[in-house]
Amino acid sequence: MNKVLELVCPAGTPAALRGAIDAGADTVYLGFRDETNARNFPGLNFDRDELREGIEYAHSKNREIFVAINTFPRTGNPEPWQKAVDDAASLGADAVILADIGLLQYCQETHPNLRRHLSVQASASNPDAINFFHREFDVRRVVLPRVLTVAEIAALNSVIAVETEVFAFGGLCVMAEGRCSLSSYATGQSPNLCGVCSPASHVRYEETDLGLKSRLGNFTINMFDEDEAVGYPTLCKGRFIANGKTSYLFEEPTSLNAMDILPELIDAGVVALKIEGRQRGKAYVERVVSGFRQAVDAVANGEAAPQIDLEGLTEGQRNTAGAYDKGWR
Repeated sequence: MNKVLELVCPAGTPAALRGAIDAGADTVYLGFRDETNARNFPGLNFDRDELREGIEYAHSKNREIFVAINTFPRTGNPEPWQKAVDDAASLGADAVILADIGLLQYCQETHPNLRRHLSVQASASNPDAINFFHREFDVRRVVLPRVLTVAEIAALNSVIAVETEVFAFGGLCVMAEGRCSLSSYATGQSPNLCGVCSPASHVRYEETDLGLKSRLGNFTINMFDEDEAVGYPTLCKGRFIANGKTSYLFEEPTSLNAMDILPELIDAGVVALKIEGRQRGKAYVERVVSGFRQAVDAVANGEAAPQIDLEGLTEGQRNTAGAYDKGWR
């Protein structure tokens, strides 16, 4: 029997949390309903009572809860982030996912028994950086940025002393993880501080003679025909005119899907798979988690991963192995 990969799944609501666990998640990651987490969209995330109930439900099923406190505290006002760490600890979270050095130090000194994971927002992708966080703050796991090949992950795991978790399904980012200078430029709000890329307060849709126009701040991001699915406006996935041609200049709408390379990720030393999508609904979470539960269990039993069609849940109805398999190299 092969190693069983831990399935770390998203939840933006209590319903999604229960759905993820019931669909087969080993662990659910989530955030508080404020700017301390990097999915600070209106209507998402958990208040303290909801988190307490979610942790109780997870533990009753022998599952775990990780709390993402992975934005960066504002200068002179670290208290909301420190309180988030305190509350995660007092409510019984199994780990916190942190990016800021000062917050890692606070957690280590104040809650030494609370397991610390390094968020992808820290963008640690080399042995020196990862071993630094382990040595100085006793970080037990690092969530790797989506820029490494499988071979690079294997080489990294051979020289670091912490567990590695990698993204397996969901959105991609053309920026250094979490550092969206495009969104900051368009809206004046940093995703690293406010916890959201393309904040809803700056999103507008306008009906025009040419179709539905989506805008972010003062920028037109896309124009949709009547028969096109309308996407949420992010600059990196916008269509723009260059040299007289309209196209996606930064990145075409595509989702990561690593289901076909699970054996390779196991051989590379990965211990956990992360599904992106805390901003997604319960139905999305249940379908993706259920599919990956089947695939992970099949591979653990020495079988090939089943062919599970998740394309309808991807951006642009297309998926890719992303940087894991850089065929253009």
